Amino acid sequence: MDSETLLARITDYASRPNPYPLYEELRQAGPVVWQTGGDCVIGTYHQIAALLHDPRMSAAPHAHGEAPRQPFLRVDDPEHHRLRTLAMRPFGPPHSPRRIEGMRGEIDRITEELMASFEPGRQIDIVDDFAYPLPVTVICRLLGVPHEDEPLFRAWSDALVASADVRPDQESDETDKAGAQARMEMGGYLLNLAEQRRGHPSDDLLSAFVNEPDPALRLTQEELAITAVLLLIAGHETTVNLITNGVLTLLRRPEQLDHLRREPDLLPRAVEELLRFEPPVHMRERIPIADIEVAGTVIPRGTSVILVLASGSRDPKRFYEPDRFDPTRPDNQHLGFSSGIHFCYGAPLARLEAQAALGALLPHLGTAGLVQDPPPYRQNAMLRGPRHLPVQL
Repeated sequence: MDSETLLARITDYASRPNPYPLYEELRQAGPVVWQTGGDCVIGTYHQIAALLHDPRMSAAPHAHGEAPRQPFLRVDDPEHHRLRTLAMRPFGPPHSPRRIEGMRGEIDRITEELMASFEPGRQIDIVDDFAYPLPVTVICRLLGVPHEDEPLFRAWSDALVASADVRPDQESDETDKAGAQARMEMGGYLLNLAEQRRGHPSDDLLSAFVNEPDPALRLTQEELAITAVLLLIAGHETTVNLITNGVLTLLRRPEQLDHLRREPDLLPRAVEELLRFEPPVHMRERIPIADIEVAGTVIPRGTSVILVLASGSRDPKRFYEPDRFDPTRPDNQHLGFSSGIHFCYGAPLARLEAQAALGALLPHLGTAGLVQDPPPYRQNAMLRGPRHLPVQL
């Protein structure tokens, strides 16, 4: 049956420009759709939302033998709650309520610097010239990474993201090894940087972590390295896609672009609609730790369950006219930042960056045109977005 190959077809690179017809096929075949390899895929909103809140669904990956320590994104409570709480202390409320809001001026300055060369008649690449350097610069400044070291992270990030992708029926040893090597090298770099801050505190996250005065609230060295890598990767990879997908969506819809240019106060709602309509994260894997029933189907313990968040956010049983981009959409409880205990740690920063970036770009996009549509996409099916987005100003 065709439904048994849906995950392979969704993750096939040929589907990257437009996976949404396959998501519709998934929802019609579902809610629970078994694959030839034994995985099951779920693409309906209400079932995904329920499973993201179900404590029987584990975020921990399959392990063969002794499992390496994982970032809090991939562990369960109570360890998840402990690590996430310690990581959140210097990042946001209630302990650091002004950290993200205090970045607003810095984000605006970085945006202006990047746009200084955006002149009429010039062709630019929205990814390389804007959507990538903006969040990388922001997260590096937030962590305390020197500007001259920022280029180090692109190759490390690419290897780590590739190793985290959903890859059905594919050999993954080399990809996993490259990801593990990148994680070790990046973790070692960030840990060394943090140690330089010990006893010499400055106003950045690495300094806050390593100079925490309460021993009970300190991350171990291993935990610090793993957490810093997660924050740096998650702090820019998804935002690159969010900004780039936003520009592509607006250039494809001149009437909505004009609407936003006339009413820029709609930008926060437009960003939420982008998170629903063209989200940066398309799927997540979960493993049930007990047999679990979903819509009358029993999913055995240990099964790989792929929750297709981007499909859920286009489910017509939850959203009116889900395939229409509507910046004024009310009741937009999308799955763009996931849900439950693993709701995106960096959501406030991603929202702030996307609003600032798109707001600054709006005046330039009215007379801009896409050079290539569809543009070339990144290989990754889980973190979906254009690799390049050439635009003529």
